[in-house]
Amino acid sequence: MHPDQQRAFTEFVTTRSDSLIRLAYLLTNDQHAAEDLLQTALAKTAGHWRRIRDNPEAYVRKVMYHEQVGRWRSPRWSRERLVLSPPDRATDDRTREVETRITLAQALRILPARKRAVLVLRYYEDLSESEVAKIMGCSVGTVRSQTHQAIARLRAVIGKTVTLEA
Repeated sequence: MHPDQQRAFTEFVTTRSDSLIRLAYLLTNDQHAAEDLLQTALAKTAGHWRRIRDNPEAYVRKVMYHEQVGRWRSPRWSRERLVLSPPDRATDDRTREVETRITLAQALRILPARKRAVLVLRYYEDLSESEVAKIMGCSVGTVRSQTHQAIARLRAVIGKTVTLEA
């Protein structure tokens, strides 16, 4: 990699890693798996950096999604992973907000992987339906139907109105 490209890649990793690790965690539900997923995606991105400099974050998201799909399909993934609580994070005293986030995180864990990914990309990453469709390799209509089904399932699980804003 040319020194200028190396510098640009390092700057990208430095500035976007926090956001990307959160996405990876939401896709994997496991901090260590999220770190591995992000590292794999960044390694693949580095190899193609010259071609993707226009929108590297979208490329990394797409690589992360496809890597995670591969993991979901592997036999090792089928083992159930339970966590008692989300990873420790520094927060202010916002008890109700924390309770809501924990409830939502627990509900997200029971969704099928593809539906969870649609919600994470659509509402957490704030991507448009067409961007989500491009990342997931499906039509916009599929994104809409998967989103609708996932929100309906969350409402059924949580037992109250789930309001997601795009």
